[in-house]
Amino acid sequence: MALSRVCWARAAVWGSAVTPGHFVTRRLQLGRSGLAWGGPRYLFPRQLLIRHFWTPKQQTDFLDIYHAFRKQSHPEIISYLEKVIPLISDTGLRWHLTDLCTKIQRGSHPAIRDILALRECFSNHPLGMNQLQAFHVKALSRAMLLTPYLPPPLLRHRLKTHTTVIHQLDQALAKLGIGQLTAEEVKSACYLRGLNSTHIGEDRCRTWLGEWLQISCSLKEAELSLLLHNVVLLSTNYLGTRR
Repeated sequence: MALSRVCWARAAVWGSAVTPGHFVTRRLQLGRSGLAWGGPRYLFPRQLLIRHFWTPKQQTDFLDIYHAFRKQSHPEIISYLEKVIPLISDTGLRWHLTDLCTKIQRGSHPAIRDILALRECFSNHPLGMNQLQAFHVKALSRAMLLTPYLPPPLLRHRLKTHTTVIHQLDQALAKLGIGQLTAEEVKSACYLRGLNSTHIGEDRCRTWLGEWLQISCSLKEAELSLLLHNVVLLSTNYLGTRR
């Protein structure tokens, strides 16, 4: 359990370090004014307190808001994947990526084999980590709840660093075993990886996390762009979560 606590400590740091954009803050001001603390600057528990001090209702409300914010970038990311399909030289990979995008847009949850079939596609031009275009890197940053308002080289470096750390945590978690995690740890792990686990049962979360780990532990360092995109590919339609 010591290993798992190290993992979730890092995850908690990332979660608490997220700086909400204007959209999130404004939504709280307009729609959830009851949560505001006194004073003219509209300070909120979500911004001042770490998650440990949130009430159960605040946890659900705030995590829903964060997820709605990152989910706004999902259609943009899928659209970009469609646009680069003609740039992929391999006919088979072009077909697989077209099929995957179509399934997701139609509301289907992709199978593990559908995602792993694209490993080569995400390790080279145009979808390798170092080949991603600036506007695509910005959309992926929003999907990871990271500010997109930095120069593209810095955004790309930060995305690569975050994805590498998640990949390392995945390998450690796979050795530990999902069964060793508490329900709260499982839901936290899923949320960190793109799934809004606040309204999904523990068993379903464990199933999804198992799918994620199977994909992650099959990838090499050069293929981590696929793991980054998996934040969108694997979470968008899981159990009807696409809203």
